[in-house]
Amino acid sequence: MNDYTTRPVQVGDAEAIRSIYNIEVLESTVTFDMVERSLDDQISWITDHSGSYPAIVAVNTTGTVVGFASLTAYRPRPAYATTVENSVYVHREHRSKGIAVTLMQELLTAAAEHGFHSVIARIVGDHDASIQLHASCGFQQIGREVEVGRKFGKWLDVVVMQKML
Repeated sequence: MNDYTTRPVQVGDAEAIRSIYNIEVLESTVTFDMVERSLDDQISWITDHSGSYPAIVAVNTTGTVVGFASLTAYRPRPAYATTVENSVYVHREHRSKGIAVTLMQELLTAAAEHGFHSVIARIVGDHDASIQLHASCGFQQIGREVEVGRKFGKWLDVVVMQKML
């Protein structure tokens, strides 16, 4: 039995999501962002994810947001409209509990319900846990971009994975 539930993101989740995300900005390479999100930035992000590109949160029994997942447009040109990119983040203290898998499965269901055809994941090359998560959810590796990012003085590859819906 899970000790969390999932639901669509709400504006009231902004600070919790920002907290989960900003620690990764400051301390890891799982995001290539290098500047923390402000609360206003996070609220705008939530607003952007309230329509065709949904976001969901995992909430524990005390009502605390412990993870989130979202879909974003893959590219701005119209021919890419049926392809989205996904993101999944789980609070460090709540990992290895199946939360990421649940978020991913619900996100893929939402993507199909919104009429998307393809989901792309762009994962920093050495993030084995995320690569394994995506593979367990039916994504296949379709490429690797070599040294396309630089953070903390280190060149970073990006593994590209895809799931057809």
